[in-house]
Amino acid sequence: MNTLRDYAVSVKVPWTTGEGLARLEQGGSATMQVDYRRRLVAFLVLCLGCVAALAADAVDLPRKAGSGDQREAYPGVIVNYDAIHDAAGHRLRFIVTHPQHSETRVPVIFVVGWLSCDTVEAPPGASGAPQRVFQSLAVLPGFATARLEKAGVGDSEGDCAKTNFNSELTSYQKAFRKLGDYPFIDGTRIFVFGLSNGGGFAPLVAANAAVRGYVVVGGWLKTWFEHMLEIERRRLILSGHRPMELDQLMKGVEDLYSAYLLKRERPQEIFKNRPDLKALWDGDSTQQYGRPIAYYQQLQDLDLMAAWSSVKVPLLALHGEFDWIMSRSDLESMVELVNHNTPGSAEFLELPATGHTLEHYASQAAAYEGMALPFNNDIASRIGEWFERHR
Repeated sequence: MNTLRDYAVSVKVPWTTGEGLARLEQGGSATMQVDYRRRLVAFLVLCLGCVAALAADAVDLPRKAGSGDQREAYPGVIVNYDAIHDAAGHRLRFIVTHPQHSETRVPVIFVVGWLSCDTVEAPPGASGAPQRVFQSLAVLPGFATARLEKAGVGDSEGDCAKTNFNSELTSYQKAFRKLGDYPFIDGTRIFVFGLSNGGGFAPLVAANAAVRGYVVVGGWLKTWFEHMLEIERRRLILSGHRPMELDQLMKGVEDLYSAYLLKRERPQEIFKNRPDLKALWDGDSTQQYGRPIAYYQQLQDLDLMAAWSSVKVPLLALHGEFDWIMSRSDLESMVELVNHNTPGSAEFLELPATGHTLEHYASQAAAYEGMALPFNNDIASRIGEWFERHR
């Protein structure tokens, strides 16, 4: 037995003493009452042991210089600034919130973040669209939330720009398993909330563990090679290239990503042989979008179609009308796969005037330029309503 919950089930001790007292008041033999007290005492003794074990297991991670006292804070909510160790020994910040007053265990929303090295912390005054949603979910009645910072982001140690995908996935999986250590979390009601890149590989985080449901925002499903061809065509259009130029440019894109992702050549080698392809590359030759080359080659190794084909629980797949980064068809296919397993359990929703990670835009051109409008709070409400409906 690894958790308090396992033991409580095995000895049939209710989680609240109120429930136990009610049983005694209803009458019963002296033997039953003695048996109940024996089980309750045994359970409380185990509680003390588990609390000590959790304290011994705790990872201390101080705030980084410059973070100040701007911690997350919500009325009626406890915010735990915890941490885990990644495979390299770095301490990664793990932010877990839960209701201050709850007599029962609560469901939890576990966030699987995006590709970039941006923080998932949402202190007072944070204006980013994802942070606004995280703040809304933190005060959702009767829910806990959990968010892991990447290596080198926020308080976390390490270097995000040098961390490959496999290492990042391992850290997410370890944080997911840690949910079982929290006495206020109901391990049978874990939701996964995946955004962008995390929306694609979300099922890999849970591995074989039970998940109550998924919410995906701007995720992906095809191979990373296919994804890059699609995003590059959209990028070329939005950057102003004329229609008559596109096919020729895309032939160069195909050559570049075929060498990079399929043949696993390093960009330096590619550009040495094909200098003309350098103009199609974003970043220096050692990284792309702020992440190392190995990160994307490991994404190419994934089989997300197979991963989502095994999902049988509710899914809400969201795609912004003005999302030029991920393809709507990937989200629609994701829904089809889940509905094939459990008819009617998955739904696709396109969010009007919305960008890749829930930002509010007037047009796709504005989304490409990053000219965001004030956040649309209806989006956070809609996501929260889905979680409440499936709790």
